[in-house]
Amino acid sequence: MPAVTEYLHVNRTNWDERAPVHAVSPEYGLQRFADDPAFLSDVINFDRPLLGSLDGQRVVHLQCHIGHDTVSLSRLGAASVTGVDFSAPALEVARTFAAAAHADVRFVQSDVYRAREVLDGEFDLVYTGVGALNWLPDVKRWARTVRSLLRPGGRLHIREGHPVLWSLDYDRDDDLIALDTTYFEQPEPMVFDEPYTYVTTDHQFQATVTHEWNHGIGEIVTALLEAGLTITTLVEHQSVPWNALPGKMREVGEFHEWQLIDRPERLPHSYTLQAVV
Repeated sequence: MPAVTEYLHVNRTNWDERAPVHAVSPEYGLQRFADDPAFLSDVINFDRPLLGSLDGQRVVHLQCHIGHDTVSLSRLGAASVTGVDFSAPALEVARTFAAAAHADVRFVQSDVYRAREVLDGEFDLVYTGVGALNWLPDVKRWARTVRSLLRPGGRLHIREGHPVLWSLDYDRDDDLIALDTTYFEQPEPMVFDEPYTYVTTDHQFQATVTHEWNHGIGEIVTALLEAGLTITTLVEHQSVPWNALPGKMREVGEFHEWQLIDRPERLPHSYTLQAVV
């Protein structure tokens, strides 16, 4: 495994450059939150049936990026919401955005594994959104961090891209859906060099390399059980919040989800997992 400082530096540099680009993108559409005090992100709207009421709860959002889902959580009645991310430019955007949206959200800079060191007290809900676990080399350490943040009776809610989806061959130009990269967590990262991001932009990126890891469903569940949590919900979905396989997916539903055009039941696109202390 690369030194901790290596993968953190590589990935933080990548996200630092992307944060201001994402802030002005139509896909994030941050101005909508300022214009409409009831507006929620599509991801949080999708999560609401399983997320339930947050009235009076103390919430922490790990790996919050520029805070659009964090602000959305604050609009579901939570007593307090804290967003945690390792990117200073992302948190600069998040603080400005939250102020414009009149959202009382606190943002703290930290690597996710150090969240317990920089946060005070315990939380009713630890929330983790889509596209988070793939940046972490050790899912067991993540689970222990989650447990350390939760009060007795507290809950984890995570919706994430499915590890089967992460392991697909994305470069095929035919109609086959084929496994290519690792499904199980490996000591060494998958190293990608991609000069683009997932929003519409003409920006020419300089920080293009990332270090990522996949984690199988069994590994994630086992990590949480070993950390002392009880799994209460595990739902696999036939949609995901981005066009993961361009040319092979169509947009579906009111929350701008995407799924395979041809027999979407072949592929677990994403999953929601909840666990309690």
